[in-house]
Amino acid sequence: MYSVTPIPAFRDNYIWALQGDQPGLVAVVDPGDAAPVERYLAHHALSLAAILITHHHPDHTGGVAELTAQRDIPVYGPENSPFGGITQPLHDKMHIELLGHSLEVRAVPGHTLDHISYFQSLDQPQLFCGDTLFLAGCGRLFEGTAAQMHDAMNYFASLPESTLVYCTHEYSLSNLMFAKAVEPDNSAIDDSIEQCQKMRERDLPTLPSTIGSEKQINPFMRTAQQSVIAAAQTQTGTAQSDPVKVLATLREWKNRF
Repeated sequence: MYSVTPIPAFRDNYIWALQGDQPGLVAVVDPGDAAPVERYLAHHALSLAAILITHHHPDHTGGVAELTAQRDIPVYGPENSPFGGITQPLHDKMHIELLGHSLEVRAVPGHTLDHISYFQSLDQPQLFCGDTLFLAGCGRLFEGTAAQMHDAMNYFASLPESTLVYCTHEYSLSNLMFAKAVEPDNSAIDDSIEQCQKMRERDLPTLPSTIGSEKQINPFMRTAQQSVIAAAQTQTGTAQSDPVKVLATLREWKNRF
C-alpha cells in the first residue's frame, strides 16, 4: 500500500501525497495549488515523481502548470478531460504502475463527465476518488446524470469493505448532518458524527473513510434501503423505488440543505 499524507489546500481541499517503494519520491493527487505541495516537498526532502488528476475542476488542477514548469514528470488524468495539462491520458479499466504499486483506473462520471478514480487493491486497498464519493456524501451533478452517479456508487460498493477512501474535501460533518436528516434512526451515522467532531476539534482530517463505513452511513450508497426510499418519498410526495430516482431526489435535497 501507499503511505498517504494529506496536504491541506484552500479552505477544505486535501491534496494527497503518495509514497511507495522508492525512497525520496512522491506523487500527488489533484494538486489545485502548487505552493503547499512545494512546501511539503521541501520540508520532507522529497522529489515529485508524478501527478494524478481525477477531473478537470481548477481546485484539482490549478497547481499542475507550476509544479511541472521545471520538472519532467508525467501528469496522469482522464483522456476525455478538457484540462490541457495531462500528458498520460487514461481510460476506464486501465492499469498504471506508480512508485512500485499498481493502480486501476475507473471512469466514474457524474460530478463531471471526465471524472476517474484510482484503486490500489493489494494489502490494504486504497481508493482515490476525487469529488465523486465523499464521507457520507457524493459530488454535485454538475455535468453528469443521477444514473451515472448511481453506477459510480455501485462500483465503489463493490470494492472490499476495508478499502480506505481518500476523497478531496473536508465535507464530512455537513454531509453527516444531511445523512442524519435522511436516516434519523441510523445509529452508525450518530457514531460517525461523534468521531468526526472529535477529529475536527483537534484540527485533524476526518479522512480516510472506508467503503464498509460508507455502506452504513452514506445515503447515496444506500438508495435501495427502505429508510432512504421513504425519506426520498417525503421530499417528492410520490412513491418511488427506482434507486436512480431516489439518488436524484437525495442530490436535489442535499443541494438545498
